[in-house]
Amino acid sequence: MTDPAAGSSRLAVWWLRVVFGFIGLGAFILGSVGFERLLESRPDTAHNPYDVFYYDLQLFVLGAEPFQDTGPYPWQLQVARFAAPLFTLLAVAEASRLLLAAESRRLRARRARNHVLVCGDSQFAHMLADRLFADGERVVVVRSVPFGPLEYRLRRYLGVIGDPASPAVLRGAGLSRAHTVYVCSEDDDRNHAIANTASRLIQDRRQPPRVYVLVHDSEMCLSLQARRLGAVGFSRLRLDYFHVDDVAARALHRHHPLPPPSGRPARVLIAGTGSFRRTLLVETARHWRARLADTPAGHLPPPLRVDLAAPDAGTELAAVTSRYPFLTAACEITAYDLELDRLARFDRLDRRRYDRIYICAPDETNGLQFVLDTPALWQSAESSVFVPVYRQAALAAAFHGDARHDLLDEVHGKLRLYPVLTHACDARLIAEDLTERLARLIHERYLQAQQRAGVSPGGAPAMVGWSRLPESLRRANRAHVQDIAAKLHNLGCVVAPRRGGTGDASAAGEAIDDRIEELARLEHERWCRERRGEGWTHGEFRDDVRRRHPALRPWDELPLDVQEQNRAEIRALPDVLSDSGFELIRLAPAVPKQREGPGDAD
Repeated sequence: MTDPAAGSSRLAVWWLRVVFGFIGLGAFILGSVGFERLLESRPDTAHNPYDVFYYDLQLFVLGAEPFQDTGPYPWQLQVARFAAPLFTLLAVAEASRLLLAAESRRLRARRARNHVLVCGDSQFAHMLADRLFADGERVVVVRSVPFGPLEYRLRRYLGVIGDPASPAVLRGAGLSRAHTVYVCSEDDDRNHAIANTASRLIQDRRQPPRVYVLVHDSEMCLSLQARRLGAVGFSRLRLDYFHVDDVAARALHRHHPLPPPSGRPARVLIAGTGSFRRTLLVETARHWRARLADTPAGHLPPPLRVDLAAPDAGTELAAVTSRYPFLTAACEITAYDLELDRLARFDRLDRRRYDRIYICAPDETNGLQFVLDTPALWQSAESSVFVPVYRQAALAAAFHGDARHDLLDEVHGKLRLYPVLTHACDARLIAEDLTERLARLIHERYLQAQQRAGVSPGGAPAMVGWSRLPESLRRANRAHVQDIAAKLHNLGCVVAPRRGGTGDASAAGEAIDDRIEELARLEHERWCRERRGEGWTHGEFRDDVRRRHPALRPWDELPLDVQEQNRAEIRALPDVLSDSGFELIRLAPAVPKQREGPGDAD
């Protein structure tokens, strides 16, 4: 939401300008009338209407020739001789303000605190800045193309013109005092240059801002996330790479969740070869798995049934299930190798059997045209047919405006254009970066293990869902993720996107088994350092108010069940990574290494 105070201030300024406009107009009219009457009483003062007009204009520059003589003057002229200079002073002040506006914004941006920094000239950067400002954030935009006067007036956020990869420009945008930085230019290499400059400027700060870097290729994004996750010895800088498809797919299921599990199987059709297809399939499976986790034990419904229709459906299904093994547990996926234009004759569309249909065409115009010309799709969808679009957000708004501004028929709500870039501009979902998602997954596995051990939900501060977890324990789980790099180095392993096969996975598993005792001990020592750093001490019983914990003791003095819990956390590392599409690759024999590290899990 926008700031109400800012809106009322702009309204007051507008009314002030209107009032002074009337003052100027009134001064001119009264001056003309006054000089006309002065001409009648003193013919020697003015000789014709042109003299009257000239003397009237002179009032606005603080004087006129007739006032060199003594009065008396008509009352209209007396009022005009003071009102006209007042209007002139306002005009000079307003002109000065406009001339100095850019410099004023530059100084305000340099002094900004606790703000969001958006770097880049791309359409996504503009949309993200607008969305952040509408959500009430203080926004500073850095771009190389100058802002126009109307952009300043309409957007009302601060702007800095210059190369975002320049240290001087980023300092001028208040980088060191920002809480979040978004790097969103059109070119990936330029984005990396900006991120490198930002990291050098803020890496030594106690609480550096989070940095999120847009990567336009989804495969490259996953590879860079793997390399960031495996970076040994990096600072506490929270840096992550994101892709718009990933963010928009998560937003899709938050805004349009699938029907809740019931007695009958839920069915989804994903058709086409567009770039959104794989991300949509993976997030649909994650969404359904979360739904199943919330279902009471003993009432589990059938898994989600997904039909994948595309010319390369079989190949794509093999690739995606190889990278994300959990898909086969959460869904029953069937591949149908057929072209999109043959989908209208697909025998499964003869009956109303799909809860949701997604059409992911590589050419969104052709995909939309296909959906508009294929009534069989509308008849086969229980709820909606979704068409992801990147360049046609305005057309999506024409379909899905409010009740007064719907320009086009949505086919009884069946047709849904989904503007990917618009929904990807969600700061909360971008903030759910790889570190956050892995930390949440670690916590979910911890809950499952504790429940199997007989601990009831809510029986301890950590036995709650992620959204209700105390922030100190969330930080501990994030620190556990940030220490993965050190564990991998100790094992002689690296993390990489999954490519399938079991050879590398078994080698990594053997590396973990060979070092399980040492790694579990190091993990416990790291956790103790993190807890003591937050003021915790040893106590016979856990006391969160006094910050006492019975596990804050040397490894050899721990109960066997606590030691085994640490071993289980190490063994679970490959499964935790595989959920996000990564695997462990063993490169060399394990390297013994004592290291300092941040935080831990629950």
